[in-house]
Amino acid sequence: MANMTLTKTPMPEQDPKVRARNFKEVTLGYTAEMAVEEAKRCLGCKKPKCVEGCPVNVRIPEFIGKVAEGDFAAAYEIITSTNALPALSGRVCPQETQCEAQCVRGIKGEPVAIGRLERFVADWYRENVNAMPEKAASNGIKVAVVGSGPAGMTCASDLAKRGYEVTMFEALHTAGGVLVYGIPEFRLPKAIVANEVKKLEAQGVNVMTNMVIGRVLSIDELFEMGYKAVFVGSGAGLPMFMHIPGEAFKGVYSANEYLTRTNLMKAYLEQDDTPIMKSKAVAVVGGGNVAMDAARCAMRLGADKVYIVYRRGEAEMPARLEEQHHAKEEGIEFKTLCNPIEILGNENGGVSGMKCIRMELGEPDASGRRRPVAIEGSEFVLDVDTVIMALGTSPNPLIRSTTPGLETNKKGCLIVNEEEMTTREGVFAGGDAVTGAATVILAMGAGKKGAAAIDKFLQNK
Repeated sequence: MANMTLTKTPMPEQDPKVRARNFKEVTLGYTAEMAVEEAKRCLGCKKPKCVEGCPVNVRIPEFIGKVAEGDFAAAYEIITSTNALPALSGRVCPQETQCEAQCVRGIKGEPVAIGRLERFVADWYRENVNAMPEKAASNGIKVAVVGSGPAGMTCASDLAKRGYEVTMFEALHTAGGVLVYGIPEFRLPKAIVANEVKKLEAQGVNVMTNMVIGRVLSIDELFEMGYKAVFVGSGAGLPMFMHIPGEAFKGVYSANEYLTRTNLMKAYLEQDDTPIMKSKAVAVVGGGNVAMDAARCAMRLGADKVYIVYRRGEAEMPARLEEQHHAKEEGIEFKTLCNPIEILGNENGGVSGMKCIRMELGEPDASGRRRPVAIEGSEFVLDVDTVIMALGTSPNPLIRSTTPGLETNKKGCLIVNEEEMTTREGVFAGGDAVTGAATVILAMGAGKKGAAAIDKFLQNK
């Protein structure tokens, strides 16, 4: 019998005052009983718009129907027929603007909690079955995947299923890309990412770390080594700054550096010697998910005060509403309609404060959002000793600068055609390396499309 409750089954969470000082996962996940109850809210639409809203076209009503029956193993098989990384997307995908935004239950109430159910199924499978996939029969064709983030992992998995001999090259010492260096442990436990890498290896993917393509090996050399195609999923890891006075002071970080030190290098562990500021008051400049992650990490690392400083209003913030809500619950203060104009220093070369100016919203700019305009004479100083710039990122220029024939747009993103091929034959690309910083699920969709395009290209050859 359908569950016609208008609201989602609540997700258990750690108490905000407790979790604000630890790195354990914030949301605890559904129990089996909760998952079944929530799954019964799904109407099983014959023409499910939710599937259209998913970048990897998960067969949503089908898997939810199996959850409602209590057949969680069958639900997992349905999800993974199109989505190689459900434990990841179930946690960090912005379902509220994609699949759940299309759910008819959202017309008169809240949509079905598709993301929470996807996460439940993936976690149940890992905890109760966790069978490693079998390696497909090899076709003898070698393909290289550059980058082990969501785009690279998805592409490598789909190619391995087709029988290709795939090697995935990762620049850092741990595979996972942004999933391990950028997203905090309290949102995405790293053991889950490591388990997905093990599955790739079981499929026959050769994972090579500490391999900076463009430095250790060039793409030309990969072709010389016998790889017949290359997929570039190297992400967008080059941070942006404001170019205001004082950005060179000690205590000014890019969000990329701050999160990498915290997440990948485990700065939050007492036994770890990763250097990071022991801050008392932190200002994070920006309003996206990365800004929320950096601010929440700063709080957990012991800061007494943490501010989000954003030049537009709260309604214009690009961060997920869930992340904003969690940040506020944890005591992070939002300073909206404020823009930094100078970082102030002390006699030791450190940060002593940040000078800001208040803003108001004017006419819409090219992005369609109202342009922030400074209010003359409204300057004030925020008393902080650490500033984290979370203003966005762009692709690292290393690959494009070492690969002849590889063209980019004015933002440094690789140019691809409808088949995900770059301007260099045999070189494909997807994810943030093409779009600039975007979501995990969009990168996964690009990796999936890239694998299909590479297969078509090589079969035609």
